[in-house]
Amino acid sequence: MKRTVAAVAPPVSSGSAASPSTGKDEGWYEKLYHMLLGNVPFSLILIDPALRVVSANRNFIEKARRTEGNTVGKRIREVFPDAILEFTQLEAKIRSVFDTGVGLPGTQMTYRAPGVPIRSYFYTVIPIKTGSAVEHAMLVMDDITEKLQLSAKVRMAERHLASVVESANDLVISTDPVGCITSWNSAAERISGYRSSVVRGQLLGGLCEIGRSKDMATIIKQMVAGGVGEFFAEINLIAATGALIPVDWSFSPIRDDSGHVSGIVAVGSDLVERRALEQHLYQSEKLAALGVMAGGIAHELRNPLSVSFSAAQFLLDPIDDPAFQKECVGKILQGIERSSMIIENLLRFARPPSSNQAETLNLVTVVRETLSVLTPQAKLQKINLIEHYAETELPVTGNANLLQQVIMNLVLNAYQALPDGGDVSVFTRREAGQASVYVRDNGCGIAAAHLGQIFDPFFTTRPVGQGTGLGLSICHTIVKQHGGVIAVENSVEGQGSTLVVRLPLMVSV
Repeated sequence: MKRTVAAVAPPVSSGSAASPSTGKDEGWYEKLYHMLLGNVPFSLILIDPALRVVSANRNFIEKARRTEGNTVGKRIREVFPDAILEFTQLEAKIRSVFDTGVGLPGTQMTYRAPGVPIRSYFYTVIPIKTGSAVEHAMLVMDDITEKLQLSAKVRMAERHLASVVESANDLVISTDPVGCITSWNSAAERISGYRSSVVRGQLLGGLCEIGRSKDMATIIKQMVAGGVGEFFAEINLIAATGALIPVDWSFSPIRDDSGHVSGIVAVGSDLVERRALEQHLYQSEKLAALGVMAGGIAHELRNPLSVSFSAAQFLLDPIDDPAFQKECVGKILQGIERSSMIIENLLRFARPPSSNQAETLNLVTVVRETLSVLTPQAKLQKINLIEHYAETELPVTGNANLLQQVIMNLVLNAYQALPDGGDVSVFTRREAGQASVYVRDNGCGIAAAHLGQIFDPFFTTRPVGQGTGLGLSICHTIVKQHGGVIAVENSVEGQGSTLVVRLPLMVSV
């Protein structure tokens, strides 16, 4: 059968070989039609009422691995595999188009030509009419294999991402631009006690510690406005039980295709176990330091006890001297009071904190009480401990027990830099909205190569067995938790070092 294109070629004026509007003959339109037909990115097959292929474009010929000779003029059943025809009922659908004149809605099918992988097509059948009669049917097949594969990859990536989020040990939460929760992973459910269905749609700030919900709202607002690209903060979460859960948050913006922030991702690390481990570590280091000071404390207790013992022996002798007896009793009482004060300071300093909650403190008092415990060790090592307080009040917010540990570690490090004795100065200052504590010694100093490492965990220059290398690392962690900084102010080998701790002063209301 000769191939014809008259049914689908652009119409031309009857009785004339040229178009009155363009002057071009019918052959030119047919040539243009074939050119367009051969370059469209989908398959086109023109079918007559006998279900024979009248025309097939290059896209179909190439993808079906056929030739024009064994396609044009052949019946549909000779062009497509029987399995495909039976599965799609394609012949019946094409006949229906001829009978009714109504096109076939788009449908998906899978087609495999000999020697090529399986391809997926979205196909439809369009009636080609002359007047009211359907002369031909156009089978249009769009190869959607790559689209389906891409969709499958996208779905796989989405499932993988969802699996990662759900299996994470950290809280992974997303919000809309207002801060309302849109997703809440399994770790968030486990840690907080809230089911995802309960919190979805609620403001994330509403689940935070009272007084910090505004901070959370401000962070999200700034990120949505584009002022912050990434933000870190430690904000407590209120669990379903009412308990406060310390959480270290990392916030990142979610951007849409246009680059606008469409939401926020908040990843939170539960600090409960970390805080417990830190407290255990702090206490262990403190007790180790007290062990170092044991010799000085024993020496400090020995003096008042020796005086009391001597006075008690004098009282045992039958001496009829009321004034001397009264003096002996006074010495005994003084010795007991002095020993009791030393023991009380030691116990107060050694006991673990009853609570980690911050409170208003006078940093000067914290330093004084710490140095009272460290004074005996200074005497034992022939160290002149010098104290100077520029002001009597330096109000800060924090944990007294932890701040005492910072001062203790810094002063003991200064002692260790003076094996043959020397001077250690501790002084406090008010500086630009900060309360500063300086610890200075005239000892061996810190080598320039070590200055960048002294706050690293387990870094120590002491011989094996004489230090854990955790003292300054713990100091750094504690000071950071209090919103402050710790640094080496000055250090010269052979001349000494000065370390400083700066904490934010509490603003008076």
